[in-house]
Amino acid sequence: MITELGHFALILAFLVAIVQAVVPLVGAHNRWPGWMAVAEPAATAQFLLTATAFAALVHAFVTSDFSLAVVVSNSHSAKPLLYKITGTWGNHEGSMLLWVLILTLFGAMAAWFGTNLPPTLRSRVLAVQSSIAVAFFAFILFTSNPFARLATPPFDGQDLNPLLQDPGLAFHPPFLYLGYVGLSICFSFAVAALIEGRVDAAWGRWVRPWTLASWAFLTIGIGLGSWWAYYELGWGGFWFWDPVENASFMPWLFAAALLHSAIVVEKREALKAWTILLAILAFGFSLIGTFIVRSGLLTSVHAFANDPERGVFILMILVVFTGGALTLFAARAGAMQAKGVFGVVSRESALVANNILLAVSSFVVFVGTMWPLVAEMFFDRKLSVGPPFFDMAFTPFMLILGLILPVGAMMSWKRGRAGRALKSLVPALVLASALAGLVWAMQTGRSMLGPVGVFLGAWLVAGAVTDLISRTGKSRDLKRLFRLPRAEWGKAVAHAGLGITMLGVAGLTAWQQEDIRVADIGESFEVGGFELTLTDVERLRGPNYISTMGEVVVRRNGEQIATMHPEKRNYPVAGMPTTEAAIDYRFLRDLYVVIGDAQTDGGWVVRTYIKPLANWIWAGCIIMALGGGLSLSDRRFRVATGASRTPAQPVPAE
Repeated sequence: MITELGHFALILAFLVAIVQAVVPLVGAHNRWPGWMAVAEPAATAQFLLTATAFAALVHAFVTSDFSLAVVVSNSHSAKPLLYKITGTWGNHEGSMLLWVLILTLFGAMAAWFGTNLPPTLRSRVLAVQSSIAVAFFAFILFTSNPFARLATPPFDGQDLNPLLQDPGLAFHPPFLYLGYVGLSICFSFAVAALIEGRVDAAWGRWVRPWTLASWAFLTIGIGLGSWWAYYELGWGGFWFWDPVENASFMPWLFAAALLHSAIVVEKREALKAWTILLAILAFGFSLIGTFIVRSGLLTSVHAFANDPERGVFILMILVVFTGGALTLFAARAGAMQAKGVFGVVSRESALVANNILLAVSSFVVFVGTMWPLVAEMFFDRKLSVGPPFFDMAFTPFMLILGLILPVGAMMSWKRGRAGRALKSLVPALVLASALAGLVWAMQTGRSMLGPVGVFLGAWLVAGAVTDLISRTGKSRDLKRLFRLPRAEWGKAVAHAGLGITMLGVAGLTAWQQEDIRVADIGESFEVGGFELTLTDVERLRGPNYISTMGEVVVRRNGEQIATMHPEKRNYPVAGMPTTEAAIDYRFLRDLYVVIGDAQTDGGWVVRTYIKPLANWIWAGCIIMALGGGLSLSDRRFRVATGASRTPAQPVPAE
């Protein structure tokens, strides 16, 4: 009964979405208040109906309702409750329902919190948002119905992919989708502005909170995915330039560019056309990511599905929405004339440079991701584009961005003085240079990666601190720091978080130590100053797996500092093994131990890594997201505040 209720709610939400996509748009065109007023209750109803459908699917997983095909394929009665719940979105059908739930949530939030937007703009935003929902409701109902029944239900299910049975990955997709799908509302604002012929400072204030929230959620989602890959896969890496990883990273780069570009629209009413284009591209690359994950076109360990029919459907959605928006942009871009002018040396110019670097680096990632497919289709060649290409092609853009970011953040609007900004940053430059020099002296003969990374990370962190202190005025009254707007704190915290992540990446990449050996039980060996002893290996039974667990005692200078338990798990139902690394987390390094297969002579393969500054990578991601949250909490950037000001005159459409 509950399953049928969920299916019915999903169909009803589809019908409501069609009404919301059409009626408010017609009403806004003809200035009919009654028709425009349909948008708000329809957006709320659409979200509640979708939430009902999603709750019904969660219920089916929790109660192990094996009459549903999706539950049979992705659950098992012996699975822990947490993974029964998260199994709801650990598959193609359920994850698409979560995708649409978040899409309708953002539409409902725009209706709830956008009451002070101009009625025509609000109606068009909600209509465009609903048109996206119509496309994805159709995709779910016609190609990926999560409520499809089996004629003969089996006694038990086939279990969820064991790699997904992990707390880190349980929360990774929801946060990632909140970022991915959240960019849809920025897209809707952009298309509505193009239809209305209005882009001004108020529009910049309206779109910024949505961009900020999406970027912060996407940051958390990417960070969780990276952390999961680090400790779960047993490879010890944090980023592999996998196509699906790239699919989430490209929208993140565009969202960061959009966030900074919207600032220029708000402050100076400049870069209007560019900001609209970024909003279209940010969501367009989210759709490209959805296509990559679900079409099977590119091989990835993260891919959900490889059904060509589904891939073609998503490709059609991508072409219609991105292509349609770009066509509308081409027709209306001439109407969006910039009002503000600024000098070559100014904060606006620094933000333009920021945008160019982020956008070009995203296109570099896109080319590297798609080139194997292009080579196979048009040149009949099998190519593999891996980390060496991305490291060489992408890293220079991030180096330049890191160098200019503190300087640009301290520039004045309209006309700035580079000398004044650089003079303020002299202490930060000295500190960063000193740390880089110290690292260079200590590492003796290794590559420049470590010193350069330390310099950039320290430069960004110290530059963010300097920027905050400069806001206290010439008196340097530190009490004024607590009276600064939260957006200023948010900017500094986010920039410092980026610096901390760069420090972590540099430390882990430049100074990691690795040891692979066969160790007998009771045997001790030394790695990087640590003495490790494999004291025992035993077989244990978990809720739905069988574990081979080792016990490794770690000593340093004769003193025991940790007892670690690396595992290899085998899931009998899924017939799949997983690696559970044992990690001793410390502030300046991680000690990472993986146990492998038993050898014929009685020993066990043991891999040991020493990973300097590894935790700093994810700490930096958390700090970046925290910076976004601080800025979002600044009441000046709420939608209602931007709308409360006297709006500028609409730019006439041509």
